[in-house]
Amino acid sequence: MRLTPATHKAISYACRHFHYSKATPSTITAGYNVYNGNDEWCGVVLFGGGANRHIGKPYGLVQGQVLELTRVALNGKQEHTSQAVAMSLKQLHHDKPICRLVVSYADCDQSHLGTIYQATNWIYTGLFDKGDTFFIIKGKKTHRKSVHSKMVVIDGKKVHCPENLDAVKKFIDPCALLGRTKGKRKYLMPMDKAMRKQIAPL
Repeated sequence: MRLTPATHKAISYACRHFHYSKATPSTITAGYNVYNGNDEWCGVVLFGGGANRHIGKPYGLVQGQVLELTRVALNGKQEHTSQAVAMSLKQLHHDKPICRLVVSYADCDQSHLGTIYQATNWIYTGLFDKGDTFFIIKGKKTHRKSVHSKMVVIDGKKVHCPENLDAVKKFIDPCALLGRTKGKRKYLMPMDKAMRKQIAPL
């Protein structure tokens, strides 16, 4: 198995075809192509700032010192997914030495347990965001922030779409529904010994 830097084209294709979200992250700090032992392209592993601007605050870190593993978008031809993630982390450490911590989440709504993270010695810190609401728009789970980013016209003015079901039904999808998440399992990967010692009690 080997890695190479991923192009935007490769990232877009892998996210649309190999990841359950069918979406490409808005910010990508580092992206790696994964090739198996037969030199077949298997997809990408991506790291970025994540949706939370204060992701590093609980650990005394600022942006750049902490990244989120935002996508493991692979087609199944790789020998071991855990190996692909481990190799990506090693390459990230080389490419972004300022990064001291990587955060990732296993989505309970997708019945994900975080087996990959358990296999590569991440630190599990618990269940987060349980009960948070989201919208189902045109059959697709949509985050509230994605709804807010859409511009609509209200009283002759172009504004961000209100984050409520009535507005979503009126301006985006009349068949929209409101759902509640089962939460996400949060995992941490320290990138140096001092950080591992700091977060181990979590």
